[in-house]
Amino acid sequence: MSYEVVVANRHNISALIEDLSLEESLEEIAYCANMKLVVTSDLPIITPGQEIRISGIPFGETRRVNLLNPGVVWECHSTNMGRKHLSITAYERTIYLVKSEDERLMPAGQTATQRIKQYAKEWGIPTGNIVDTGIKLSRNIKRSQTIMSMIMEDLKETVDKGGAMYRTRMSERGLELVEIGSNKVMWELESIEEITQNRTLEGAITQVKVIGPQESEDWVAKTLIVLKKETEKYGTLQKLIMDNKIETVEQAKKAATKALLGLQETYSVTALDINTIRAGDRVRLNTMELIVTKVRHQLGFPGRMELELAAENKVRRDYLA
Repeated sequence: MSYEVVVANRHNISALIEDLSLEESLEEIAYCANMKLVVTSDLPIITPGQEIRISGIPFGETRRVNLLNPGVVWECHSTNMGRKHLSITAYERTIYLVKSEDERLMPAGQTATQRIKQYAKEWGIPTGNIVDTGIKLSRNIKRSQTIMSMIMEDLKETVDKGGAMYRTRMSERGLELVEIGSNKVMWELESIEEITQNRTLEGAITQVKVIGPQESEDWVAKTLIVLKKETEKYGTLQKLIMDNKIETVEQAKKAATKALLGLQETYSVTALDINTIRAGDRVRLNTMELIVTKVRHQLGFPGRMELELAAENKVRRDYLA
């Protein structure tokens, strides 16, 4: 095993690992590690809550870097069929924001950046590089919900108001906020074993109708705009947008344009592993620039990776709309 796994900052269990993978998606948020190892007399006691670190050598380099650090052991499962094995599931520490609930009143005028820093401070989570989203948000009463769902609400509102798409990640420095598709190194996918292209009209929208605020129960709200795209080619698949915050035709056109998305196209790729690719990264497949929506690294030498890819406009609509 060319990867190093250290538990509780002192126990190196790398030699005992039989299988090791890292998984992440735009929907799941927290980076997840799954491993299976053989139990010997040398194996220390491993229990949920312990710190765990996974490091390896990035593709094309010689120096070792941390791929999951800090992580936390979340679940342990042992089996004994002549030889005892231990399966471990671990997450990066954003899992605490996914599993913890709260409620609060967020004043108008704050940015998603300011709110994330506030959430992290109250939850005792250190912060690293949290980029400035630059978009002022509306007043929001957040009822009983997870901290991560609060963060996602703020990031979705940022996109709705014309901002970029962002995603939280944990690093050695702490909780960070990165713009989706802004990775400095954009990998060209090569050494591909299999590509599957999926095209469907399921989820497609070729017509959007936006109606304005309803002034009374007896009054039918005014249609602000009906926007069409490729209805002659694919038929009419209409989405109705009802939002009291949309009051003008210009606002309605902006909202409708974002919702229009015709033929749905995604790609599944299996290739030799590039172990630093994360969900939200931009990659190049042939001549297309696509966003990684899901990744599974089967770590090893050589390793393999399975990627789910989509165009940026589909990511914007499906994950941050």
